[in-house]
Amino acid sequence: MTAQLNPRGDVAVLVPAAGAGVRLGPGAPKALRLLAGEPLLVHAVRRIAAAPSVYTIVVAAPATEVEAVRAMLAPVAPVTVVSGGAERQESVAAALAAVPAGPEIVLVHDAARALTPPHLVESVAAAVRDGHDAVIPVLPVVDTIKEVDATERVLGTVDRSALRAVQTPQGFRRSVLVAAHRSAGDALTDDAGLVEKQGGAVMCVPGSELALKITRPFDMALAEHLLTTGA
Repeated sequence: MTAQLNPRGDVAVLVPAAGAGVRLGPGAPKALRLLAGEPLLVHAVRRIAAAPSVYTIVVAAPATEVEAVRAMLAPVAPVTVVSGGAERQESVAAALAAVPAGPEIVLVHDAARALTPPHLVESVAAAVRDGHDAVIPVLPVVDTIKEVDATERVLGTVDRSALRAVQTPQGFRRSVLVAAHRSAGDALTDDAGLVEKQGGAVMCVPGSELALKITRPFDMALAEHLLTTGA
């Protein structure tokens, strides 16, 4: 039986959490690294569960950690936990297959974006509900971007006004995401990229500074600081 949060919700959230997180240094799988004494995955699921439109959450955990993750998340929220794959795309597909009949809006969220606020979940879901097939939260690119060659010689300056930094959760009509994964060839780390490859339209909504991706030790330190300030 699939765990259920809000019986009136129309959103399923998939959380691929089977990655190793090598850039964060040696240790446990990335989603299970501790942030302020709790795994990143716990922080992420707690915030997802606080979004009122969420009907169910499905986590794809490392194959050897499924029971441990299930027990870890039980006090946080009703969550379905399945075995993830070697690649992110495999984990998303496994989680997608476990979504019950009902929700027609599916969001895919990275556990590494552990401080993502519930209102961003609602914003993405609302845009899909309004008729968009695929929706991504984004932030403007603020740094100067240079194009370089293989020798690190600068070829030119990229116009950043047309660039956006992409976050999660990414939202989809369920049928669109299912079709994209069925047609997937090369593995991608971005589900909206699968939709793009199928010729689908992907729309943007404003992201959140709190939805930063925890990838390096510096990111972990920043997230810890944000938590101490009430994030």
